[in-house]
This record gives sequence, C-alpha cells and structure tokens, in this order.
Amino acid sequence: MSDYQQAISEQQWREAKLIWDYHQMYHEVRPTDAAIGLGSHDLGVAAFSAELYHAGLYTTLVFTGGNSPTTAARFPHGEAVHYREHALELGVPDSAILLEPNAGNTGQNIALSREVLAAAGITPKSVLLVSKPYMERRSYATARKVWPEVEVICASEPLEFDDYLKSIGDEKLVVDMLVGDLQRVIEYPSLGFAIEQDVPEDVHAAYASLTNEGFTSRLLSS
Repeated sequence: MSDYQQAISEQQWREAKLIWDYHQMYHEVRPTDAAIGLGSHDLGVAAFSAELYHAGLYTTLVFTGGNSPTTAARFPHGEAVHYREHALELGVPDSAILLEPNAGNTGQNIALSREVLAAAGITPKSVLLVSKPYMERRSYATARKVWPEVEVICASEPLEFDDYLKSIGDEKLVVDMLVGDLQRVIEYPSLGFAIEQDVPEDVHAAYASLTNEGFTSRLLSS
C-alpha cells in the first residue's frame, strides 16, 4: 500500500484491492473485428482505445455513451462525443470511429453499438470492449447476455490500483464505485441484465465489510 490513501484505512484498501482484482477479466488482448469504447467519467478509456487502434488490433472503433449525473459536468456534450474528440487528438482517423451518443447504461451501450455497427455494414464475430478497469467483468457479463453470439474480449488501461486512485484523486469515491459495480455483478443476472458470474467468498466478504462501513453512494436504490 502506498502512502497516498488518506480517506481509507489499510484494511479498507486491502478489501477494495481484492474487489479491484476481481473486476478485471485478465483477457489476452488480440485483434478483433471491432472495438467498443464504453462511456464513463474516465477519459483513459478513449486514450487506451486509441493506443490499441494504433497497435493494429482493430480498424473500427465505436464510442458509446450519452450523459449521466456523474459525467454531465465533465462531458457536457456526452461521453461518446468527448471520447471521439480525444481519440482524434491522439491520431485516430475520423473514418475509423463510429459514434453512439444515446446509451444510458451498459446494456444500451452494447445493444446500440451493435446497431451502429450493423448500419455501417459490419457484423463482427469478435469485439473488444474497452472500459474503465473496474468495469471489465460487468461489461463482459452484460455483453454475453445482450449479444451472446459474438466473442467478447475485455480490456482496460493497465493501471495499478494505487495509480488509479491517484488518477481519480478521491479514494472514497473510487471504493464506492468498486462496491457499486460489484453489486451490479451480483444483482443484474436475476434482473435479466447480465449473465451470472461466480463471486468468491473473500470478495463477498470484502463487499459486505465495505458496504457496512458506508461505501454506498454508488449502490442501486432499493
């Protein structure tokens, strides 16, 4: 643990790190027919999507996402629009980018991106989902439910947990988001939004502990 964490205890850091590790799928990144950059508050998704494009992993990149209460101030024109602008600044040609500016949740990200690709005459057999690091597992489970016939590979900016905390600058918010995404991994299958994922006992225990200690701002409303 670094000296950076000030809002969370060492025990909370360990529990959050356990959940952080669980959220990542550790897929081997390889060429795919298309990529989808999933909108969020994290501009690193656009930067890493651009990096993978320049590495030759795909020729078509969809940026998807409208606005949400957590991103409207940062991305007033919508997540996908700002992602596209950033990717263009990083040298991705406009001809390689498709825009999906309306999605309001991960299921819509996948479903509407599929429609945008189809409208462009692209029916991929494999897609690379680029997300923020702690969203890999949820995006995978959602895509397998919404688009079961496509092969899904997940990727995110290769950051250590401490480095991500520093990049966001708010330790409690990051832990809240880790806990909220894990709740969705657990709850969404019963709601029909995602496929079931095995959640190890130690991850469940970390989730219960952090929830009890008040890391709840990103939990689903009951």
